[in-house]
Amino acid sequence: MPFKPEVKISIPQERPLMSSQNKLLFGTAGVPQSASKKSTLEGLREIKRLGLDCLEIEFVKGVKMGVDLAKDVRNEAEKLGLSLSVHAPYYVSLNSPRQGIRMTSQERLLHSARIAQHLGAQSVVFHPGYYGQSNPQETFETIKEGLKEVVSILRSQRNPVALRPETMGKSSQFGSLEEVLFLCQQIEGLKPCVDFAHLHARCGKDNDYLSFYRILNKIKLKLGGDALKEMHIHVSGIMYGGKGEIRHLMLDRSDFRYDEWIQALKDFDVGGMVIIESPTQEKDALLLKNLYHST
Repeated sequence: MPFKPEVKISIPQERPLMSSQNKLLFGTAGVPQSASKKSTLEGLREIKRLGLDCLEIEFVKGVKMGVDLAKDVRNEAEKLGLSLSVHAPYYVSLNSPRQGIRMTSQERLLHSARIAQHLGAQSVVFHPGYYGQSNPQETFETIKEGLKEVVSILRSQRNPVALRPETMGKSSQFGSLEEVLFLCQQIEGLKPCVDFAHLHARCGKDNDYLSFYRILNKIKLKLGGDALKEMHIHVSGIMYGGKGEIRHLMLDRSDFRYDEWIQALKDFDVGGMVIIESPTQEKDALLLKNLYHST
């Protein structure tokens, strides 16, 4: 087992109150490393102790939470005043050449959304798949048809959870900003998860105020102003190369211009959830929340 250093978090004694102009919630992808136990319930209590606002529950290695625990987590989150989202398993491949894998991928999304409903979570984030041997247009159509079936089933079951395809950081993955936004235009009820670190890594650009402005403006133009009021955002530092994302980094060890990014979010009056995916995510979550409230 790799060595895991003790995580110590410094919590400011005073925090500005959330106002009508401060609509973003900040939280972590999974249980904070500083939590005393690696359980979702303890993770919620640690999020509250830190002064953060939300938690993305990571089902990335499989949905291993039952209905009873999901209801307990929901009750605890409501008691603490925290918002929740879910990340579906990584093993989703809606463009697989094998029909069985595509069907299994659909079932994983459905299972994630059903547990998310019991959790009271607003969104299920997922990775749509890879291009493989298909061209981008073929990939788009295959993924679209698979998602239409999933959304139709959830609608018939009156499940209000929003599925959110994530913008992806590798050139081999389906998930450019344009692809994700067009997919959301084509399927009613689908909403984007915009990972700004992935967008930066995917092309090696999109890393200054003007780039962030253009991204947010494109979302507004394609999906309407309401889409900016309920965004689901991922962010972290990131290492990348010619083929895109390599791994996540702490913000202060990366080239990501998070101060300019925060300013763009404020200028567009963006609302919703910001989930930090840095290696020690709670440190960067506190950094970004404090910066957001102080600028």
